[in-house]
Amino acid sequence: MKYLCLVYCDEKLLDGMTPNDWNSLTGECVAYGEGLRKTGHFIAGEPLHFVKTATTVRVRAGKVTATDGPFAETKEQLAGFYLIEAPDQEEAVRLASSIPPAKVGSIEVRPVRDMHERP
Repeated sequence: MKYLCLVYCDEKLLDGMTPNDWNSLTGECVAYGEGLRKTGHFIAGEPLHFVKTATTVRVRAGKVTATDGPFAETKEQLAGFYLIEAPDQEEAVRLASSIPPAKVGSIEVRPVRDMHERP
């Protein structure tokens, strides 16, 4: 089964990192992804630009609106994701607990459903 691991952290924390700390965290994330690939759990993963680059799109009564920024103000912002393969939620959570930014932020783990499957 596929699971999406959403990586959240406070962008101010990331922005305030020294170059050495940034390089260390980046290296840990690359190594984590390589480890997932070796075990067959990795499907995809990417970091995201800071939330100030986001646009939220809504369509209501056929009218499209686009606003700068995320849908909601939060202390932690969506920073990236890993799409993984795991036999069950327990294993997905175990894998997510090793995502390096979990040490400074949080990881939301959600099963991916088939488009035709009712939630």
